[in-house]
Amino acid sequence: MINKKRPTPKTQRQLSIERQEPYIPPADAPGFSPTGNPNDADQPNRGQHVSFKDDTTKPYTVSIQDIDEAIMYYFQNVIRPTVFQNGERLVVPVIYGSPEKWKSFQKDGYYRDLQGRIMAPLIMFKRNTITKDRSLNNKLDANNPHNVAIVGQRYSKKNEYSKFNLLNNQKPNKTYYTTVVPDHLTITYDCVAFTYYNDQLNKIVEAIEYASDSYWGNPERYKFKATINSFNTTTDLSENGERIVKSAFTLNIYGYIIPDTIQKSLTTSRKFSETTKVSFGLETTGGGLDNFELNTQQTLQQKTGIANIIDSQNITNNTTVITGDIGNISGYLSINNQATGAYVDPVTAVFAYDWIAAPAPLPPTNSNQFIFFVNGQLIEKSAIVSFTQGTNISTLVIDSAALGFGFESGDEIIGIGKFDI
Repeated sequence: MINKKRPTPKTQRQLSIERQEPYIPPADAPGFSPTGNPNDADQPNRGQHVSFKDDTTKPYTVSIQDIDEAIMYYFQNVIRPTVFQNGERLVVPVIYGSPEKWKSFQKDGYYRDLQGRIMAPLIMFKRNTITKDRSLNNKLDANNPHNVAIVGQRYSKKNEYSKFNLLNNQKPNKTYYTTVVPDHLTITYDCVAFTYYNDQLNKIVEAIEYASDSYWGNPERYKFKATINSFNTTTDLSENGERIVKSAFTLNIYGYIIPDTIQKSLTTSRKFSETTKVSFGLETTGGGLDNFELNTQQTLQQKTGIANIIDSQNITNNTTVITGDIGNISGYLSINNQATGAYVDPVTAVFAYDWIAAPAPLPPTNSNQFIFFVNGQLIEKSAIVSFTQGTNISTLVIDSAALGFGFESGDEIIGIGKFDI
């Protein structure tokens, strides 16, 4: 007999990728490269694999047992039901109805201890049904969840923050943790309270009813909303004449769970740090601008090159000693003003500003010290025909063929450079 291999059904991710059509840019489109579908990749991204070693924050999980423990905690520590019997105040014990205990209750109508005595007063509860609530959220694909929540950690042990960092204008690097959005559930619990007398049962029912429509649970762990709609009270008489009063009610818990299995299959990075920035300012040998010219003279005698920085786009090396006003030169180099251009025609835009004159001995201000954007996209230097200044106006002319498109009346045209604003 030939063993035929059963077909393996495709996952939701595989079916989704098959329907995706990646954008294929034209062959001459600048700034684009045909990368194909980035989701159709077999190699994992190791940059997203961050270790939790020596980390006190562990992957976040909420289980059904946590909801059971929240109910037990609320009964024992918040409601704290008590009754008066023989002139003494007795704390009513609360137990979880395991299958054996609940079967004993269903058979006899009350619960007995190991010696066969009826246990009263007593509160017993057990989980009955679990219903999924789809009206709150959706993970899109449970096997590959992308709907996540991000929580930041204020302090990182690997990046300590002190007053010395404050003096040096250093900010701490925050660490962030991601977790999937939980599944919201409606869980019902069958509960029953046993007492010997009606007045004892009334006190218990009043305390439980008053705690309805509130959030049950440990404030240091998890809290879930609980509702109780009705109480069903009955009186039973046993064969030996013992009288038992009981009240049965249904407890509705609106909770949520995050199983550990979903955390293991989470494709996004579960732990990451924010990006850091290193800034360099103008520094001089000797700690003052007065010594800058003296050091450049010494450098010239040693026949070494001095970097003459025109702007952040163009850097040239020469052996010219800067003999002008260092303060004006430093201020000029740091200027990068932003101006908004006005549409003239598909290849022309104007800015209502002149250019700032460069102080001596720097070369005159030219078009290379400006950059331009249209609707947030950088206009390459190769697509600029000319940029000239007139009287209180500067004119930009582009090559629409090299850029791939022309200006439109509604475009946002931005220029950054030595504008005299």
